[in-house]
Amino acid sequence: MIDNIKPKEATSIINSLVSGVVPKIGVQHITVGRSEEINAFISALDDVKNGLSLVKFWIGDFGSGKSFMLHLLNTVTLKQKFVVANADFTPDNRLYSNDGKSVMLYSAIMDNIAIQTKPEGGALPTLLEKWIEQVIAKTAEENHISLMEIRSDQYLGLIQNSIMKTVNEITEIGGFDFGSAIVKYYEGYINGDELLRRNALKWLKGEYSTKTEARQDLGIREIINDSNYYDMLKNFCKLFVSMGYSGFMINLDEAINLYKISTMASREKNYEKILSIYNDCFQGKVANLFINFAGTKEFLENERRGLFSYQALKSRLEANKFETSELRDFAQPVIKLMPLNHNEIFVLLKKLKLIFDFNYKTELDITDEDISAFMEEIFNKPGAAEFLTPREVIRDFLNILNIIRQNPEVDKKRLFGEIEIADERPNDLILLDSIEEL
Repeated sequence: MIDNIKPKEATSIINSLVSGVVPKIGVQHITVGRSEEINAFISALDDVKNGLSLVKFWIGDFGSGKSFMLHLLNTVTLKQKFVVANADFTPDNRLYSNDGKSVMLYSAIMDNIAIQTKPEGGALPTLLEKWIEQVIAKTAEENHISLMEIRSDQYLGLIQNSIMKTVNEITEIGGFDFGSAIVKYYEGYINGDELLRRNALKWLKGEYSTKTEARQDLGIREIINDSNYYDMLKNFCKLFVSMGYSGFMINLDEAINLYKISTMASREKNYEKILSIYNDCFQGKVANLFINFAGTKEFLENERRGLFSYQALKSRLEANKFETSELRDFAQPVIKLMPLNHNEIFVLLKKLKLIFDFNYKTELDITDEDISAFMEEIFNKPGAAEFLTPREVIRDFLNILNIIRQNPEVDKKRLFGEIEIADERPNDLILLDSIEEL
């Protein structure tokens, strides 16, 4: 059996993979063939712990394991006492905009804040309350007041001042409004005022759309918007580190959605923002921040729409010219995810069969020879070389296991023979590619 797997993890793995998405928890149990990438990543994490900041680009074809890799990085990073957040680029979420799309990305990041005790996200309130408790304890100690006494109304102003003072010490741009929102959160938290606490959280997550509404609810004149959201992320990074966390890692997946932005000017503004973040991190303008982008080869290398269409990024992200498929350089900003080989896929399918049995409390009659026969059938299908991805192999395998589990008399070989290969790429991307070729 797979070591130390929890029932909740097994269910998440099977249900997610059957649905064609990456499980949020338990990915470490199905990791194969990525040890070099993980070792290099752990080394990079040590640099970030020590005050550096980094940007990495994880590049691979559709279904090649980019999202899986980001979730695996989460598991590793949470164990190293980092705060982690994940968000996907979509047509409505991007790095640069002037119509609210950037602050929507920010809100998605803040919604998905995770720590080791809350790996599935939603940890921002927990972190705020932990930090407030630290400030209360420190203030009580400095003023020789008991912890029970300092929570009384007479010391409310003292705590508010301590929160603002501490926030001002660790923030730069927007620190006053940021601190004011945390003070309001403290007031709601300490007085059991759920509405005030919720409104303060709403402000910190960038969910106010007008300054008027924020002023009415909280007395705060500014809101988080498309132009200042990145400064707020940096403020949160400093806050987390001040609490004793190692740093803040943000994973941004589905970067192909930046490539698909239709107007060149808007695309370039987004790429300019990537350049700005890249320069901030590598020039030491921000500490303890690790940002990962995951995208396809087109997103990176296409000279008309991809990052390489923006010369300043191309010069920074071109591959080490001495790198080959055998001689890899995992220290460079771009990590290209090589496809899993057949041996690695075989090991992965064996693991999945064990997890499947554990999840459903069964023991299906699927031998190593059956797995080999399945692989031989699927990899020899017409179109397999061009379109087959690990995601499709996994989904077909688990779908077959589900049929066998519910219909034990079924002929396995007949099921293997019914596999069909399809092009999994989104239709709009296929259309874009065909336009590019004209």
